[in-house]
Amino acid sequence: MNLSVNIDNNSGFCFGVVYAIEMAEDMLEEQGYLYCLGDIVHNDEEVRRLEAKGLRIIDREQLKDLNNEKVLIRAHGEPPSTYKLAIENNLTLVDASCPVVLKLQNRIKNSFDKEEKIYIYGKHGHAEVEGLLGQTNQEAVVFQNIEELDLATLPKQLTLYSQTTKSTDKFYEIKKILTDNGISVNANDTICRQVSNRDKELRSFAQQYDKIIFVSGTKSSNGKVLYNVCKEQNPNSYFISNTNELDKGWFSQDDRVGICGATSTPMWLMEEVKDTLLAY
Repeated sequence: MNLSVNIDNNSGFCFGVVYAIEMAEDMLEEQGYLYCLGDIVHNDEEVRRLEAKGLRIIDREQLKDLNNEKVLIRAHGEPPSTYKLAIENNLTLVDASCPVVLKLQNRIKNSFDKEEKIYIYGKHGHAEVEGLLGQTNQEAVVFQNIEELDLATLPKQLTLYSQTTKSTDKFYEIKKILTDNGISVNANDTICRQVSNRDKELRSFAQQYDKIIFVSGTKSSNGKVLYNVCKEQNPNSYFISNTNELDKGWFSQDDRVGICGATSTPMWLMEEVKDTLLAY
């Protein structure tokens, strides 16, 4: 088919995920197995790779029954209750919480201590958001879109934060709507720039190719957002989680194909996609 295929140099793991995976691999080499609270990264292929090396994914219920073990805290961070349980169960926490997330947790905790009315723009039930909520004794209000809020009954003064992987444009749009409705907003732009800058970079990347293959796990919030950015710029954009989902029928002779992915997409997986396409 003679496809020309390039991988976006800016795609792949953000530094928070790289840090967590390196810590996990070091521990696995050292002791042969390691418990991890929740998926280490929202990418099934990478999780499977690490499980083959001895990573054991557990949930909070399973954590309650675990004693005298080492447990990895992934990049998303955890609420204070997890650290309290670790002390009670004599667990050693290997803390790979992303520094950007930890900084945000501290800021939210300070706001809560000052008795501010805290609103968090984020995904309900997301691991990072659960960690943020934990800083407020579950009292902060989490919303995924402005329509969830009854503007008429909101406090006249509130403090706004965001999950680190949300859209910067959307955050400022929300701030404007709140302000336009007479609400005094102390807005804290806590979006990770390594993530938000990808938005701009991908717009440019997606326009350069006939077809775009976006590689991401289906659980990745960041993946869904960035895929939509590609789709807006290039209607011939396709979302896949692994090489089995590629369809030869998407491509024409001499197509220029761009491969990109989420902050949770490993580079080895994008390389696999490239190799598969070049074999067509």
